[in-house]
Amino acid sequence: VQLQACGGGLVQAGASLRLSCAASGGTFRSYTVGWFRQAPGKEREFVAALRWSDRATSYRESMKGRFTISRDNVKNTVYLEMNSLKPEDTAVYYCAASQGVIISSMKNLMTYRYWGQGTLVTVSS
Repeated sequence: VQLQACGGGLVQAGASLRLSCAASGGTFRSYTVGWFRQAPGKEREFVAALRWSDRATSYRESMKGRFTISRDNVKNTVYLEMNSLKPEDTAVYYCAASQGVIISSMKNLMTYRYWGQGTLVTVSS
């Protein structure tokens, strides 16, 4: 499966953005889809994940309440709704997918086999 992430951009602090991760060459039906981000000079970190089969979700603790991951069955797309954005949310956001993911592994970067190209989110103060 190929992943296409989009929706990034330049916004002011406090604004919202919705990122999209679309699948081609297959469906997300048996996959877990995760969002990760990487800020300049920092390691890639987990943001949120959703398991398609049962809608199980996992979030980075610091993002609970601000970020929401969801799916669209018809469009075969996973979304990351980001609210109350802060300058420290500035990063390249990547979506990733893999099959057979257990909940305890959702936050692990090494869990994911397929990766999209990333979309840049810049939050100005």
